Amino acid sequence: MHPNPLYRTDDRALCESLIAEIGFGMVFAQTPDGPRVAHTPLLTTGDGAVQFHLARGNTLTRHLDGSTALIVVNGPDAYVSPRWYAGRDTVPTWDYVALELEGRVRRMADEGLEAFLHAAIAKHEERLEGEPWRAEESSARVWSGLFRGITGFEMEVLAWRPTLKLSQNKTAEDRARIAEGLDAAGHAALAHLVRELPE
Repeated sequence: MHPNPLYRTDDRALCESLIAEIGFGMVFAQTPDGPRVAHTPLLTTGDGAVQFHLARGNTLTRHLDGSTALIVVNGPDAYVSPRWYAGRDTVPTWDYVALELEGRVRRMADEGLEAFLHAAIAKHEERLEGEPWRAEESSARVWSGLFRGITGFEMEVLAWRPTLKLSQNKTAEDRARIAEGLDAAGHAALAHLVRELPE
């Protein structure tokens, strides 16, 4: 989390929407062998918890149940050039959106993992054009193989720490130029956020 309070928000709905929109993150936890990280799809339950799954062979899998962990969700980010400011006697920076979630993790029962998988599949399939793929199209052998290979987890989020560093410390004119520069550099999503989020 960035130390400048200008880049923070207490908007829980915005945090939930970041998880829902991005749908992927990193889970960090301490293990007897040192800190470890795993990359995984995420689903918010909407009531203060986040669900995910890991491969059974992942080092974190055997250490997460009952532990405190950190999930990081990275949103759009990009380099911000001083050439986009009214005055060039400054330095470059980086604008970005990130969300840190800290909480207690518990292993999900098979029923919870099954519900998580169906919800995740439905969510991501509906974003694609054409006829959605359904889990029922997998044979029992393939689907049961999936279950033998993964473990489901749910984190009860105790701390939400978002950072929305979107040039809020710059003038409205500079922010407009930064958004134009980001658009031209191929960072349309970040440019949109620089324009739309309140100062």
